[in-house]
Amino acid sequence: MARVKPKRHGVVTDMTAMCDVAFLLLTFFILTTQFKKPDVEQIKPPSSISEKILPDASLMSVNVTPGGKFYFQPVENGTERIQLLENMGQKYGVSFTDAEKVAFTKVQAIGVPMTQLKSYLDLPEDEQKAFKGAPGVPMDSTNKQLVDWIQQSLAINPDYKLAIKGDVNTEYPKVKSLFEGLRDIDFLKFWLITSQEGKTE
Repeated sequence: MARVKPKRHGVVTDMTAMCDVAFLLLTFFILTTQFKKPDVEQIKPPSSISEKILPDASLMSVNVTPGGKFYFQPVENGTERIQLLENMGQKYGVSFTDAEKVAFTKVQAIGVPMTQLKSYLDLPEDEQKAFKGAPGVPMDSTNKQLVDWIQQSLAINPDYKLAIKGDVNTEYPKVKSLFEGLRDIDFLKFWLITSQEGKTE
């Protein structure tokens, strides 16, 4: 008598748990990813072979355009930004409204002298982004506002780090004035942003 073969059943895999994990990971990366902000002006840094990664936290930066204009980017902390603005206002005798302080927490970079900062902060956010012809933050032997921004930031948090990004075509005397200003406040440790050799920024 022939043996009866048992009927084969297909294997059913429950994918519910896998889908849950996938969506949890996706949500995590969406909430924690920090996108790189575009530069206020197009800057092409010099190349190097260094592969060190900039720290993400407590980082302020200075961008130097090909024409030698300086832009200062404070740290992202909104409360500390307001404190920084108040400190600079006291130093230069400029008072800011609450609305201007809130606007300052959202600016991408500072590219105007203190005398023009109030009018810049009063602009709508979209006009700030489209603002052209900014003179840059003054930095020379007679007017060292850029160093003052850095010094007042360090007064709020001495652990702040500084990164400097200059264009490959920026003339050295322009950057030298910044280096000398940092030396004057005894701030000698900072990062220089470069692009890796063989790669485009």
